[in-house]
Amino acid sequence: MFEGFRNVSTTVDGIRINAIQGGRGPALLLLHGHPQTHAIWHKVAPALAEQFTVIAADLRGYGDSGKPAGAVDHANYAKRRMALDQIELMRDLGHESFAVMGHDRGGRVAARMALDHPDAVTRLVTLDVAPTLAMYEQTSFAFARAYWHWFMLVRPAPFPETLIRADPDLYLKQTIGARSAGLAPFTPAAYAEYLRCLSDPDTAHGICEDYRASVTIDLEHDRATLASEQRIGCPFMALWGAQGVIEQCFDPVAEWRAYAPNVQGEALPCGHYIPEEAPERLLERVLPFLSE
Repeated sequence: MFEGFRNVSTTVDGIRINAIQGGRGPALLLLHGHPQTHAIWHKVAPALAEQFTVIAADLRGYGDSGKPAGAVDHANYAKRRMALDQIELMRDLGHESFAVMGHDRGGRVAARMALDHPDAVTRLVTLDVAPTLAMYEQTSFAFARAYWHWFMLVRPAPFPETLIRADPDLYLKQTIGARSAGLAPFTPAAYAEYLRCLSDPDTAHGICEDYRASVTIDLEHDRATLASEQRIGCPFMALWGAQGVIEQCFDPVAEWRAYAPNVQGEALPCGHYIPEEAPERLLERVLPFLSE
């Protein structure tokens, strides 16, 4: 799926962070979401690599990155910790500053990275996310029904892990396949990669810990940010799917403006999985922005 890319990795906080790298030019970090891996970028990475040194990484708990047991306070899966993983990966690869684009969970990590490491992040793109705190505080019936996993995965271990491990293929179909576009956007090779990684029993725990952190320590960090003067200062583009839940339930630009006064954004004609549903439209929007 990634011809011309090579595997790279580093050890951070005692765990391996897995990634691929290809292309030439300014550095661009790509971060995936749930329940996927860096493979989500396979339709756009070759075009991005014509202008950028592209690093597509697996978040801790996902893909072929390490999956440590969750701490009592879930701090080792906080977006702050996950962002630091990627900062250290990029430094090990020789990149002190870089642009970052994140989808879904990767967008939350990318936003926290831009807040905590303003000297490192030169430009930020988030795909189909609104701020976590806003999404929880504004939870509606429509949102809870569509994003049921946000509430199941935060239950104490081992309940949600047991359900995922019982049938990873069913879980995958009920998450990525249950959105507006169904399974059509996912190539057989990409789907097989997602299923391979999800079939690792430790991945189920990593995913659940990611979500447990989001409903606990991540909210503490977000509230502290809003109560302080900490804001995202780099150029920031928020994109989301016009046929997705973010469009239906939230005002992404307005919500992100609380963290980034200069945010810009728009909806693209697709659902949640933008890099796989609308790769050409995504490239049309992000290439000029990232190249400014």
